[in-house]
Amino acid sequence: MIVGVPKEIKVLESRVALTPGGATVLCGQGHHVSVETLAGDGSGFSDQQYIDAGATILSSAAEVWAQADMILKVKEPQPNEVAMARKGQTIFTYFHLAADRELTVSLLEAGSHCFAYETLELNGTLPLLTPMSEVAGRMSVQEGAKALQAPEGGRGVLLGGLPGVAPAQVTVLGGGVVGTQAAYMAAGLGANVTILDLSLDRMRYLEDVMPANVTTVYSSPQAIKALLPTTDLLIGAVLIPGAKAPRLVSREDLKIMQNGAVIVDVAVDQGGCIETCTPTTHAEPTFVIEGVVHYCVANMPGAVPRTSTFGLTNATLPYVCKLARMGAKEALGDEQLRSAANIIDGKLCYQAVADAFGLDNHSASDLAQAL
Repeated sequence: MIVGVPKEIKVLESRVALTPGGATVLCGQGHHVSVETLAGDGSGFSDQQYIDAGATILSSAAEVWAQADMILKVKEPQPNEVAMARKGQTIFTYFHLAADRELTVSLLEAGSHCFAYETLELNGTLPLLTPMSEVAGRMSVQEGAKALQAPEGGRGVLLGGLPGVAPAQVTVLGGGVVGTQAAYMAAGLGANVTILDLSLDRMRYLEDVMPANVTTVYSSPQAIKALLPTTDLLIGAVLIPGAKAPRLVSREDLKIMQNGAVIVDVAVDQGGCIETCTPTTHAEPTFVIEGVVHYCVANMPGAVPRTSTFGLTNATLPYVCKLARMGAKEALGDEQLRSAANIIDGKLCYQAVADAFGLDNHSASDLAQAL
């Protein structure tokens, strides 16, 4: 199979979908790897490293898309990339379709086979989402701490406080991978941290592993509202696999928050769990509503591309190899790869995306027979 790796074109997105080491593995299995020139530059990988790995360097994205049987990406295809996608071509990347009707419809029209990193399941976990969730969770505190500084429009609060000065209050909505990593980072900096979640088992686990400055609270609208007036940094870390994130904080709720408080909504790529959050970029990461600073970058790990690219390839490569070996039709018979299938041959086959837009959903097994 010809596996194509185009350069990412989302604003200030410097990750790449495959390391040279990953290219070596694919080429060793008999596949041909085509990489757009400078695709790995932002992550510290030269064209020569890909050539040494056995890959071919192509001069343009158009050449990569035209030649490849399977496209590997990091972020969802941008409009000009969708225009290059073709019927029967496999695309393996983060799609987050439930938050973007226009992208969903355009990919349905393209007729490509779309396998999403973020919905692939293994024993109840999301192994291809986990590494980037870990990065985003840790970065949410890093970026939130920066946004709290007065020159950035924040309250001028140091997360860890000082002797005789109280530390900041950090509230984390969701105790999954993102929320756990955010809480660890915030607690390590000395902040007082509260994690809200709906799973008692998860909260028992968190109580066992977290330091003493982290507490858990059962999530409810009343519990969230009770915490907002004293929250310096609010982190949205809610995830429903493949579905649009639930709205937990309304614009009206922002009025009870402190002026200069900060919101970091990590769930923004799935529609966001804060009503006032809309996607931003690393070029212009923040905006202010009701006196509250919002950080809503939809590709946070793109700011640390080298770390993120290694983490991503470590997780995706086994599935990339399997998908390249099996092809889309046979892959639909594999439990894990079938869970990653969102669109096959111009038809939706992921219920949460269909529900988000009121579209018809189809059985992956039926679609496999039709291929």
